Amino acid sequence: READSQLDRRYRLRGLRSARAGARKSRDPGTNRGLVALTPHMADEPDDFNARVVAEFRSNGGAVGGPFEGAPLLLLHHYGARSGTERVTPLMYQEHDSRLFVFASNAGAPQHPAWYHNLRANPLITIEVATADGSIEKREVRAVDLDGDDRVSAWDRQKADVPQFADYEASADRVIPVVELVNR
Repeated sequence: READSQLDRRYRLRGLRSARAGARKSRDPGTNRGLVALTPHMADEPDDFNARVVAEFRSNGGAVGGPFEGAPLLLLHHYGARSGTERVTPLMYQEHDSRLFVFASNAGAPQHPAWYHNLRANPLITIEVATADGSIEKREVRAVDLDGDDRVSAWDRQKADVPQFADYEASADRVIPVVELVNR
């Protein structure tokens, strides 16, 4: 209980509402009455979920534990659509016929993830991917939204490989974007 109150105090000092409520001030005062949901990939704390996954990915040649254990994972370097600030987001990906795909499922949330909006504004990005020898390779890529049969076949493969994505689709109530990361 004391740790919870210290966490609440820390969040209040940073201009955030209750940490337990999981909300932060929005940069656009016209949306959601000034609040947006705080998700692990949006947290700014040094012990933030993404920062731990990124550090583990880099120190273990791309292998991580937790919810990503055993899954193909890459680090997506993208730039804020409004701020221009570089961000790094760990994402599961699919490789098929030497093509890489990522999925803007946002764990089944009703809105697209922030990284997807950033890719639409700034599609020329960098990724980090583990190689077979356990090293990390950086690649310059262009993010391309898929549609039609390309989107459907990549999405169907992802749902077959990782059934949790079918659950995300059912709860999202939106078409989940599929993005191909094309080498530049």
